[in-house]
Amino acid sequence: MGKVFKTYLSGSVVYTCSRCNSHLARADEIVSKAFQGRHGQAYLFSSVVNVSTGPREDRILLTGLHTVADISCNDCHSVVGWKYEEAVEESQQYKVGKYILEKTKLAKKTDLQ
Repeated sequence: MGKVFKTYLSGSVVYTCSRCNSHLARADEIVSKAFQGRHGQAYLFSSVVNVSTGPREDRILLTGLHTVADISCNDCHSVVGWKYEEAVEESQQYKVGKYILEKTKLAKKTDLQ
């Protein structure tokens, strides 16, 4: 297995993995904070870093049938959320290609500029 190269984010607020503090996303990448994950509140992000995508699977979520793939932290391999791969309903298409990060799996770091 090769060396893991990590991306470090700058900005006034960066979300990290709560388990290992690996950077995951910048606050300005949040699309919405009004989402529900498996373990409570979740955020929808337009992009994330330092994650690996698992296999695609169909799931019935609160907003209908979606094809998603779990995402795991590259450092500690903890599942931190999922990526929307496909949405059946037209009204849910805006989620495709975006990421859910569960609030319980995140730590918030400030002033990293």
